Amino acid sequence: MKVPHSRVVLILGAFTAGVLLCFGGLALLAGPNLSANVAQTVRIGGPFRLTDQNGKVVTDADLKGKPFLVFFGFTHCPDVCPTTLFDVSEVMRDLGPDADHVGALFITVDPERDTTASLKDYLSSFDPHLRGLTGDPAALAAVAKEYRVYYKKVPLEDGDYTMDHTAIVYLMDKEGRFVSPFNLKRKPEASAEELRKYL
Repeated sequence: MKVPHSRVVLILGAFTAGVLLCFGGLALLAGPNLSANVAQTVRIGGPFRLTDQNGKVVTDADLKGKPFLVFFGFTHCPDVCPTTLFDVSEVMRDLGPDADHVGALFITVDPERDTTASLKDYLSSFDPHLRGLTGDPAALAAVAKEYRVYYKKVPLEDGDYTMDHTAIVYLMDKEGRFVSPFNLKRKPEASAEELRKYL
């Protein structure tokens, strides 16, 4: 039976879209080996204007000239966020003096509770190079969109709430371009050595 031309086009189009989505997902999960291709095919990151834990306005332009890590989370996070920030702190410690030439951002997805004061108190438990950023909900939503970050408020039975969110650490180069997801599932010195390549 002959398949109509329009149906063939639709099938090929769906297949091509599936392949592109598949490779996009693989690229996001892959390490530095695919970093060049990822940077060219997946645009992650962009301009922002937020406030750090000390009340200082921070923009993407302030980070130009140094590689930096970006992680989205919230201070009431019970496990993933503190664990990730501890791991980033260990990497910063292993960098030694080079840590002054690397940025590390913790951007909240919970502006309702994560004020500058609460971020400052929370980050006091981690490496001092970490900067916590907050802002109004619209500004944070725009940054999350730039980084393709998913987050959602989830009500709890006791009337409180938690946040579901993407838990990727993004490695950005000196120009603010996405390099790859940053692997923290290794010894801190190995992660520190990778960061040094982008100084």
